[in-house]
Amino acid sequence: MDKPVENCSAYSERPVMLDHHDSVRDHVQQKVCSEVEHLERRIETLRLNRAPHAEIMISAFQRMINRKKGFLETALLTDRPLW
Repeated sequence: MDKPVENCSAYSERPVMLDHHDSVRDHVQQKVCSEVEHLERRIETLRLNRAPHAEIMISAFQRMINRKKGFLETALLTDRPLW
């Protein structure tokens, strides 16, 4: 038995909330920025403590920071200053 075809006009009458995209974009931007700040603090801690393998960890954290900043610049397409 075939299902009855629903009326497409019921979907088009639904209000579109245009601010959701901006809200999500702002939330993602804030989250990634806080992650970058956290990584930068960890790098400073590693530099001060002279931990074994610190240079390797610092290098990895710097790559992560660069990737996160690149994501913010390309994926979010924001014109606002990030830092």
